[in-house]
This record gives sequence, C-alpha cells and structure tokens, in this order.
Amino acid sequence: MKYQRLKKNADFQRLFKKGKKAYSRDLTVIYSPCADKTVMGIALSKKHGKAVMRNRIKRLIRAAFSNNYGKLGGNYSLVILPKVRDEYSYADIEKSLLTCFKAMDEKK
Repeated sequence: MKYQRLKKNADFQRLFKKGKKAYSRDLTVIYSPCADKTVMGIALSKKHGKAVMRNRIKRLIRAAFSNNYGKLGGNYSLVILPKVRDEYSYADIEKSLLTCFKAMDEKK
C-alpha cells in the first residue's frame, strides 16, 4: 500500500493547530491518527537554502519515508519539518524518521 501526499493548505493548518509532535535530532513530525490511509506532507522554509537545496531535502525525506512508512503502527496524517542543518544525508534523515516513528507509537 502506497502512502498519499498531503497537499491542501487546510489539511496542513489543521495538523499544525491540533496535531501532536514527535521530535528527533534532524526532524520534527506533527501527526494525527487517521482512519483509512497514511498521508504525508513536508513543510520547508526558505531558511533551508535556495530552491535546489530545498528540493533535495524534500527528495531525501520522501525517499526515507517511502522506504520506512510500513514500520508505523497504524495510519497517520503527518507533516514533516526538517531542522536547519549545514548538510543533509539520507542516513541521518532515515535515522531521525525512525526515532520519530518510535516516539509516535509510544505516545499512541
């Protein structure tokens, strides 16, 4: 089963206002339990660099999420917020994402 993308501004705003948060070294995940499917969105500001850098960060997050979202213990609506760093690597993002997944399952 493939996850779906969170695209509408109203959905992002709903999660920012009412969602719970899970933290790791490189990421913050805002989440809310969802009934039928897993939905993920990424929020990135211009503090992360120019468009090329922001797109690279989003590609890394999407790749790490698609390889590991099966490890979630249920269906969630998620917004992933990366923290500002000098360099980003797939291994660091994947490790941080798994840490957030573990924290989400514990708070469940």
